[in-house]
Amino acid sequence: MYPDFFFREVLFKDLDEIQLAELPIPFIIKPAVGFLSLGVHKVVDESDWLRVKQLIRKEFTDAQALFPIEVVNASSFLIEEVIAGEEFAFDVYFDENGEAVVLGILKHLFSSDKDVSDRVYYTSKELIKAYLPQFKQFVQNLGERVELKNFPVHVEVRVDEAGKLVPIEVNPMRFGGWCTTADLTYLATKLNPYHCFLSNIKPDWDQILNEMDDEIYSLIILDNSTKIPSGKITHFDYEKLLNHFCNPLELRKIDYKMYSIFGMLFTKTPRDEFHEIEEILVSDLCDFVIEESH
Repeated sequence: MYPDFFFREVLFKDLDEIQLAELPIPFIIKPAVGFLSLGVHKVVDESDWLRVKQLIRKEFTDAQALFPIEVVNASSFLIEEVIAGEEFAFDVYFDENGEAVVLGILKHLFSSDKDVSDRVYYTSKELIKAYLPQFKQFVQNLGERVELKNFPVHVEVRVDEAGKLVPIEVNPMRFGGWCTTADLTYLATKLNPYHCFLSNIKPDWDQILNEMDDEIYSLIILDNSTKIPSGKITHFDYEKLLNHFCNPLELRKIDYKMYSIFGMLFTKTPRDEFHEIEEILVSDLCDFVIEESH
């Protein structure tokens, strides 16, 4: 579907043998099987490449102690050209006839051009209405090429200013996210993507959109961006965090000493208060942590 798109698979053990002259710079490197943006990096020049290789080795030493190989596999990586445009994520399943059924749409926000993190995803009535036809057509075309049936996937794409769509990933293991993308869709639309797939239900999007409010529903992944090792943080002030939001819907605390994530927060935000989402997007979260004293 994308014959001109540059990508190359490389083995982890061969990272030092890569000739930068053969690659389009800037480029993205990411694990062939990955999770939570682990090992995803943008490389802009040679010195950046040296830094990124060191980071990847450290990240995967840590990650493989936490996650099974089915979730994080550092044996091979993909190098690909940078995909321009705004980024979106959505869950979809293919029914027994191969028809694609889209189950909600989220926009993935970034704090800068170099940001590859997963801090904020949001959805709204306006967003779903704007992109549903294009995303359904894309996955339908994709499914027909490989004859997908009775199959759930999580899809991430970018759409540029001209409206051109390029996929970033199509991943059956991430359907519903880490119990996150499906739950955000449920909070915003009352639609349960897991139930839809398992019971072969096709959402009536006209009715759902008609009944939705105009507010913005966000998933905020509170990854440890403090630059303080998680083991040296003695306290995260969840109450202080919640006070920054008009309408926090649900907070899921995570063992941050193990996973380097403080938690997942779902929020509902009026359009004229969207600055609260923009602020948490760029926050290093230092305001909410207490570091171990020496």
